[in-house]
Amino acid sequence: MPQIDDLVLFTQVIEHGSFSKVATLNKITKSVVSKRISKLEAELGVQLIYRTTRKLTLTEPGTVLYHRAKDINQVAQSAFNAITGYSEALSGHIRMSVPTISGELLLAEAVSDFCQKHPGLSVDMSLDNQFVDLVAENYDLVIRTGYLEDSSLIARHIFNSRWMICASPDYLAKNGTPDTPKALLRHNCLGYTQQSSGPFDWLFIKNSQPYTLKVAGNFSSDNAAALRKSTLAGNGLSYLPTCLIYDDLQNNTLVEVLPEHTGKVVGIYAVYPYTRKPAKRIQALIEHIRECYMEIKDHF
Repeated sequence: MPQIDDLVLFTQVIEHGSFSKVATLNKITKSVVSKRISKLEAELGVQLIYRTTRKLTLTEPGTVLYHRAKDINQVAQSAFNAITGYSEALSGHIRMSVPTISGELLLAEAVSDFCQKHPGLSVDMSLDNQFVDLVAENYDLVIRTGYLEDSSLIARHIFNSRWMICASPDYLAKNGTPDTPKALLRHNCLGYTQQSSGPFDWLFIKNSQPYTLKVAGNFSSDNAAALRKSTLAGNGLSYLPTCLIYDDLQNNTLVEVLPEHTGKVVGIYAVYPYTRKPAKRIQALIEHIRECYMEIKDHF
């Protein structure tokens, strides 16, 4: 099987148009370059380059191989760069924005721990449920949930957060436990206004297909923590992220309702500008956040 190094050498020969230049670039002799290209041709069973004293010309198979492989060196270098520096001391400043729920429950501790591991690093973390303008507001990194529409940004998926419908035992004792999604129409449902589809459009699954049901209630909020408190007080049912109510479920102060029907899963993403190559400190922080989510994935 051909070696990747020989393939990279082949693309360099085509780009520089000279065995000698590639030999100098790689600090090897011209004859070594020639032998490795010949070896590649022999392993592939085709001639890749027509050699004359004046120039090098690609054959048809050589043209196909070059166009498929020309980015291999860049991709490999990018992959190496992505992890280079993880074990090195990181320094500098990071300005980031995170959702209120994630910031309060996980990211504040995770990011401050990251700063402790890297004394030369500082982070300014803003809690904001609105999607900020990264470039205009000079943010290095944003953690956000849901679908990313702006093609000028890069989003790296970190984790999926499962949401569930919940109520207090007292509320269910007084009003009954709904056994189907339609039964919710007889209940007071508390709406989350940050939900893109609408605060009272709740997502369900039937025959493996998602659908929404419009419920109703007398209270809504853009703050999920406020909905949690209202639910704990016995004022209705809420559709909330598992991470927010995990401890309440363990303590039986909240009860999950209709688990076989709910299907809301929200992706959590690390987002940064497309035109800006992320610094090593940004890459390292993203990886640290991802590891923190993975450690407590059952809570999400």
